[in-house]
Amino acid sequence: MTHRFPIKEIARQAGLGPATVDRVLNNRAHVSPQTRMRVEAAIDELQMQEQQLAARGRRMFIDVVVEAPRRFTDEIRQATGRALGAVSAGVFRPRFLFQETMTDAELSAIFDRIEKRGSHGVCLKARDNGLVRDRINRLEGAGIPVVTLVTDVPDSERSAYIGVDNANAGRAAADLITKMLGAARGPVFATRSQEDFLGEAERLHCFRETLAATAPRLQVIDIAGGAGLSRSTGALLDDQFEQHGLPLAVYSMGGGNAAILEAFPPSALQQLVFIAHDLDAENRALLRDKKISFVLQHDLDHDMQNVFLAIAARHGLAPAIPTHLLSGVQIVGPYNAPSRTDV
Repeated sequence: MTHRFPIKEIARQAGLGPATVDRVLNNRAHVSPQTRMRVEAAIDELQMQEQQLAARGRRMFIDVVVEAPRRFTDEIRQATGRALGAVSAGVFRPRFLFQETMTDAELSAIFDRIEKRGSHGVCLKARDNGLVRDRINRLEGAGIPVVTLVTDVPDSERSAYIGVDNANAGRAAADLITKMLGAARGPVFATRSQEDFLGEAERLHCFRETLAATAPRLQVIDIAGGAGLSRSTGALLDDQFEQHGLPLAVYSMGGGNAAILEAFPPSALQQLVFIAHDLDAENRALLRDKKISFVLQHDLDHDMQNVFLAIAARHGLAPAIPTHLLSGVQIVGPYNAPSRTDV
């Protein structure tokens, strides 16, 4: 495996021991595929950071821990890379830990590893439950600031929440659907990835509340639990079709949109109003093909810059920032969708 970094540097980036990294680099036996992937990812991250490392400033390791489908973690990784060159408060070294789903045991192991090896801060997208709240409090007590991204854990001691204004996103989706459906009467599906993501719960609450006021003739059907993954999200819809029939609209908060659309008979798609979140690669393609109506987008690049600034502020390297920094919601349709290079 070609590289130009010291083994100790790769080990620190990967969160592994030098001996383990040495075994991977020299293709020795008794190395799991997951360990090999962590070493390869660490080298890629070091290469991405190399230009920034030439800058002056304090070096800070930031752990980016995210439970989300690959299509969204790809967006976070790219936004992080772009943010590195835009923040001068320090030299940031992100270490990524992405999984599509995380059990409580897996989350505990991740928090244990961060606390044991040390970190200057954690950017976290996780569920709002007792375990996560307790572990955030423990990290904060150990002097490791935690900034929640996109979905909050408000009853913890986290340093800040940074991300989309989830309440206004739900209201915007309700407003669009009200205007597009006119006097139509029937069900509207609201799909979420998980029950415990507070951001999606906030979107649903405000979506339901606004729709009840503006279009009481529409019945909101809450569908949660697909983790935003194509196979599981698509399977959830079959039962809902049997119970409620075909919906007039879909507000997809958790992704898996191509699978949701595939679950519909083709004849139903022409009139379907479909509101999605985030301009990831899948949604850009669906917008381009006019298979979804609108995407609610926020500035993830700016969010990641604020994550770095919030952590730097906790270390006295930047001015203090508010504990809530909300990104405005942008409504993107087929005709104003930016190209990949514009995002």
